[in-house]
Amino acid sequence: MDDKNNLQNGKKIINEAVDIYCIPKNDSTTKSEGSDIDWNTDDDLEIENAIFSSCSTKQLVGDPGASTSAGNTSSSTSRLITHFMGIGFPRDFITRALKKDGEINQLPLTSLNEIIKLFTLVSSPFGYLKACTAEGNTTSSCVENNTFSFLIEMGYEAEEAYTAIKRCGKDTPIMDVIEFIDAARMRHDAHVAPSEVKVEELQSNRHNHELNKSTRFKKRKMDEMARLSNKMIGFGVPGVPLPPMVINRNLPHYIIGPPYFYYENVALTPKGVWSTISRFLYDIEPEFLDSQYFCAAQRKRGYIHNLPTNNRFRLLPIPPTTIQEAFPLSRPWWPAWDTRTKLNCLVTCVGSAPLTERIKIAVEKSAENEEPPSHIKKYVMNLCKKWNLVWVGKNRVAPLDPSEMELIMGFPENHTRGGGIGNTKRYKLLGNSFQVDTVAYHLSVLKNLFPGGVNVLSLFTGIGGAEVALHRLGIPLKNVISVEMSKTCRIVVQSWWEETNQKGKLIHVPDVREVTEHILKKWISEFGGFDIVIGGSPCNNLAGGNRVSRDGLEGQHSSLFYEYYRILQSVRHLMRAS
Repeated sequence: MDDKNNLQNGKKIINEAVDIYCIPKNDSTTKSEGSDIDWNTDDDLEIENAIFSSCSTKQLVGDPGASTSAGNTSSSTSRLITHFMGIGFPRDFITRALKKDGEINQLPLTSLNEIIKLFTLVSSPFGYLKACTAEGNTTSSCVENNTFSFLIEMGYEAEEAYTAIKRCGKDTPIMDVIEFIDAARMRHDAHVAPSEVKVEELQSNRHNHELNKSTRFKKRKMDEMARLSNKMIGFGVPGVPLPPMVINRNLPHYIIGPPYFYYENVALTPKGVWSTISRFLYDIEPEFLDSQYFCAAQRKRGYIHNLPTNNRFRLLPIPPTTIQEAFPLSRPWWPAWDTRTKLNCLVTCVGSAPLTERIKIAVEKSAENEEPPSHIKKYVMNLCKKWNLVWVGKNRVAPLDPSEMELIMGFPENHTRGGGIGNTKRYKLLGNSFQVDTVAYHLSVLKNLFPGGVNVLSLFTGIGGAEVALHRLGIPLKNVISVEMSKTCRIVVQSWWEETNQKGKLIHVPDVREVTEHILKKWISEFGGFDIVIGGSPCNNLAGGNRVSRDGLEGQHSSLFYEYYRILQSVRHLMRAS
């Protein structure tokens, strides 16, 4: 049964890669940068027909001009088999796993390597090593070589990988080897040589960890439920008393920055997602916060960070915090029976013209000289809440326009306007963004810590919510590495950078998977390190509105959280080493 599961897991890994990175048949054109991907679909938006259509047009190495003909397909398959054998897959395992409808499409090898590593980490850590054993390759050299190769692929240095394997023993499970390396790195940060880390000490610590694992997991789940069940005020918001359950957190000394880090995602995720995120991000308690305390719309989000929580302050001027304050022209037309003061979470789509016309007809037919009956009011209110409609005339409602969304989300006027960006695209950009005032409240503690400015590594930048927040706080942006797939978002951020006369350096990177340890080392050497790593990975597979593929962190897009973790780990290691 284990052998069968290992094989199925490996097959899933490669088939996922084929599904994601294959070049569509009879389609010689590809879109340049994933414009069809809603990378950060918000809480309440239902995802339909999300297609990962932005695969590279790179062909197999050594196969220029390859076509989808039978001969070239066979040649491509042979190259794939040779390539995968070179990274540790058994031949029979490869041929069975790659078999998909009798043929193989062309694959970009570099991208495929990355997605296989990612799916291996997400679905079943080091699954192909288990598959190697399942296929009968049980020799010590197979296991040892694959362990070493995989550690190198993950970004560990050759010396520490070799030392860990030698110290732990070649038959030690690879997860234990990684724990050994991480323990060595921690000890190194505390000025203890890696050679002084004892296997017995690691095993003892692991034993104690296992004894407390169940208790800690239950506590984390209870804490998570408590955070979600209260008013979502995080570790405190202006003007709201802290409940007894919120206590001052004490971070381990090795987590305290710099580098600081700040991670955001939707609060209402599938069960256990935030526990997993917290476990990867050093067991830090999430801060669940609703943006309704900072603007006129709800926006329930979770944040994990190592920033101080004392002496935070709000952006000034304080923005409107009710619908009526934000849109005063709506007051004469707002019916008394519509008691809303806050909008629901702003998402990437809006109500249609026929929808607003149906509401107008329903209200006019039933209202004449008095209020509509209760069933009509309920019908209208449900639609108004779902689509965030506001009253703009007698019996007339309308969705927010993009400029009004910019106001609610804390961006400067016309932040997303122009440059060939239509309203539909603007709604999508704004629905996927940070709420600037909320993020600024968290980041405000950096002003006194870095009076001369900050170096920022911004992952999944979007339209620059964090950068706008830092700028409005009066914190100079010395160097910003902006990692963002969407070309439109990059244009918006570049335009804002120029229009606000930023004096620092802005570098765009189109793909988070291009941020390797080598390039991080180069940036750290050039800038003197990063002061903060900011990001909110795609929530497509986490958001409650996703009725199609709400697969949690194993989902196709939301698994990019592990890229955030990988990069953060590398930054912390490289900066402490330097």
